[in-house]
Amino acid sequence: MSPEHQSEHTGDGALRVLLAKPRGYCAGVDRAVVAVEKALETYGAPVYVRKEIVHNRHVVNTLAERGAVFVEETDQVPEGATVVFSAHGVSPAVHAQAAARELRTVDATCPLVTKVHQEAKRFARDDYDILLIGHEGHEEVEGTAGEAPDHVQLVDGPGAVADVTVRDPEKVIWLSQTTLSVDETMQTVAALRERFPAISDPPSDDICYATQNRQVAVKQMASECDLVLVVGSRNSSNSVRLVEVALQAGAKDSHLVDHCGEIDEAWLEGVTTVGVTSGASVPEILVGDVLHWLADRGWADVEEITTANEKLTFSLPRELKRDMKPQAVR
Repeated sequence: MSPEHQSEHTGDGALRVLLAKPRGYCAGVDRAVVAVEKALETYGAPVYVRKEIVHNRHVVNTLAERGAVFVEETDQVPEGATVVFSAHGVSPAVHAQAAARELRTVDATCPLVTKVHQEAKRFARDDYDILLIGHEGHEEVEGTAGEAPDHVQLVDGPGAVADVTVRDPEKVIWLSQTTLSVDETMQTVAALRERFPAISDPPSDDICYATQNRQVAVKQMASECDLVLVVGSRNSSNSVRLVEVALQAGAKDSHLVDHCGEIDEAWLEGVTTVGVTSGASVPEILVGDVLHWLADRGWADVEEITTANEKLTFSLPRELKRDMKPQAVR
């Protein structure tokens, strides 16, 4: 370790890292990334991907190097080519546009997002007003709202509740984006329930298990941390939420970094305990780089804080399983 990286605390052995578990890839992200990799193997490059397959810059760049071409809309995909829809889901209109261009589609929508789409369609058929809690402009929100545009209203946080209007306060249900903060979502629900006491809850929890698990792990360690580093990209909703959760749960400071090169050494001044976690779209290699960076500066003692063990996996999109060679299907 170079002298300039020595900490004033290194002599007392008190420096430590608390490493959250679960962290990083969830089942839906893993499925989506593997779907692009298998599409490249099965159909050959280029394979087009509408939007970022998952919200992580490292993942997107790595897949681009292998022949994935990322586009914003399906009309940027050459007719007859292969396009993968991202883990965040798309609206029926996007599926129709792809069909009109005769595109081969691979739908890598996370099954937990698909569940919310199905709920939106079901309650629209029953003529409910659907109040979708989420962030304006997020791809997942656009896809879900697109399932029933005449029935869905976006509610972007508790402050937006006052602007909500419904036809029949006895026939209202709330749904949510899967990657939100559990606590903030429930604050919004409480505000909605105050205005609409008869509002119905989703048939099952919309916020995904991985988002909740990562937030619980951060809450468990945050009060012991002088600094929590969350590895994730700035357009990753669940990663941004982890910073907020860390601060709300008692961490003195918290920052979102895409990789170890974004860590500011000034953040470590006076710090004894550093918490480390990562968003659900972050490969473990980036967390490893952060741990090495910290170890080089005296934070080599790593203790894993485990609050859950995730075993869920999702099978690949059916289009891929149909076209892949039998030995390649998992």
